[in-house]
Amino acid sequence: MNIDFNKNSDGLVPAIIQDAQTKNVLMLGYMNEDAFEKTKASGMVTFFSRTKNRLWTKGEESGNVLNLVDIKLDCDNDTLLVFVNPKGPTCHTGTDTCWHEENKQSYGFLSQLEQIITDRKDNPEKESSYVSSLFGKGINKIAQKVGEEAVETVIEAKDQNDDLFLNESADLLFHYLILLQAKGYQLNDIISVLKQRHK
Repeated sequence: MNIDFNKNSDGLVPAIIQDAQTKNVLMLGYMNEDAFEKTKASGMVTFFSRTKNRLWTKGEESGNVLNLVDIKLDCDNDTLLVFVNPKGPTCHTGTDTCWHEENKQSYGFLSQLEQIITDRKDNPEKESSYVSSLFGKGINKIAQKVGEEAVETVIEAKDQNDDLFLNESADLLFHYLILLQAKGYQLNDIISVLKQRHK
C-alpha cells in the first residue's frame, strides 16, 4: 500500500472509519505513517491526535476500541477507508457515531418498510390500514397470505410476463416481512441465520 503521507505538509492523511458489518461511517480521524503502522501491528485503530500532538489509540481510556478488519486506499493514495468492528460507542460523547446516529444495520428501503410495518402493528388505531387489519386477523391469516403470494409468484415465474412476476414477488416479500414481525422477528434475524450458514 503506497500511501502518500507527504501530500500535505503535516504528513497526515484522513482515515474514514466504517463499521465492517453495518457499513455505517463512524468517525473521521487522521493518521501519519507511525499511526498507520501501529494500527496494522496492534489490530486496534490508532490516529495521530492533532490536539494532543501524539499517537492516540481509539479507546485507550474509555475501552471503546476500534478493532481493525481491513484498510483500503483511495485512487489518489491520500485517504484511507478503515473497516472496523467497534467495541462500544465510537464518539467521545457516548453516541455510536460522531454524527449522533445509531449504528444499526440498514437494508435501505426494506428497513424503511419494516419500520412502517412495525408502526402499523404497534399503532393499529393510528390509521386504518391493510397491514393493521392483517395483524388484527392474527398469525393464521398472515401465514395464509404468504402462502397465497408464494403460489402466485411460482405461477408467474413459469410464464413470460416479467411485470406480473415482479409484482407477485414484491407481494410475497411484503407479506413475508409482515409474517416475520407477527412472529416477533425482523429481516436482520434472517440475515444472521444466513450468515451463520455461510460460515
